[in-house]
Amino acid sequence: MSKSLTVAYFTMEIGLDARMPTYAGGLGMLAADLMCACADRGANAACITPRWRHGYMQQKIQQDGTQEYRDTDWRPEEFLTKLPQTVTVMIQGRQVHIGCWMYEVTGRSGAKVPVYFLDTDLPENDQHDRHITNHLYGGDGFMRLRQELVLGIGGVRMLRALGYDDVGTFHMNEGHAAFLTLELLRERDWKDEDVRKSCAFTMH
Repeated sequence: MSKSLTVAYFTMEIGLDARMPTYAGGLGMLAADLMCACADRGANAACITPRWRHGYMQQKIQQDGTQEYRDTDWRPEEFLTKLPQTVTVMIQGRQVHIGCWMYEVTGRSGAKVPVYFLDTDLPENDQHDRHITNHLYGGDGFMRLRQELVLGIGGVRMLRALGYDDVGTFHMNEGHAAFLTLELLRERDWKDEDVRKSCAFTMH
């Protein structure tokens, strides 16, 4: 069944719950605040973001004043609903498989806004690709590039797989999701003006 959205919001991080390490700071809190506001207003919106297996990091100050960084482990099934949809994105000549989890933000009126979490930690992927959604802002520049391909291109494809064929505005929360424009160009036969009218970009 075809579904529509007024806004699809793409963000690298989102701070929905302190027990879910899917954010690092202000960018993630802003994203969560916007989704809560959408739910409060009953807006026809959805959010796309990666599901970070180990989050950003846990910082601990040692007795000698040095900093120690540790991975954060959490159980997504305690907070999210696993969905059956999967999509693929070609990276380095390999089809990277992307799964999806869902969290619903409930507004004061009872309206709900879905947040879709993209996940490459799937058995169909090799170990290297399973790590793409391991660490928020982790790894080198090439790892960041792969993460942004998953978010931007994979995010648009996941929306289509979920049935959202009609999206009014693709809202990019900073440049991390900019590759979504390439997927929209591909879908629309490279009509750049049409894609430009469908996109919004904000800095936090």
